[in-house]
Amino acid sequence: MRWDALFRDLEAQAVELEASDWRAEVAQRTRGERASIELAARVAAARGRELSLSLRDGSRARGVLTDSGGEWLLLDDSGRERLVPAAAIAGIVGLPARAEQLSAVEERLTIASALRALSRDRARVQVRCGVDLVGMIERVGADHLDLAAEPQGSVTTVPLSGLLEVASG
Repeated sequence: MRWDALFRDLEAQAVELEASDWRAEVAQRTRGERASIELAARVAAARGRELSLSLRDGSRARGVLTDSGGEWLLLDDSGRERLVPAAAIAGIVGLPARAEQLSAVEERLTIASALRALSRDRARVQVRCGVDLVGMIERVGADHLDLAAEPQGSVTTVPLSGLLEVASG
């Protein structure tokens, strides 16, 4: 009888050790999976949700996320579209915990691509880059844009790294 109790005890310890090892492995793999998730994938999963962004200059941008790419977010703020470079964001409130894989096309769409679309449409925009400028985007280079500012029409060149937000509508 003592042998039976000893074997039952050893078997229970082995089962517990196996379960403990399994839980540790699952936890380690979960941490590894989470560590590989990029912010752009979390943002993509938030399409259709209300987000509140804290920007580098301390200001805020709010709206429903209508689109995003690897480098930018497009918010609809009561009919006014706000294109926000990801690099301008200090924090985001409203992201879901899940992530959504970006398509190859979405990953390739840079902030410059989105700005070129605004330039093609000849849209009147407000550019926030430490100062507020209003006008039309004349051209978009690899790392800058030229804005024909209103009312005088002078062209201001803005480095893309300095953009906080481009709003239209």
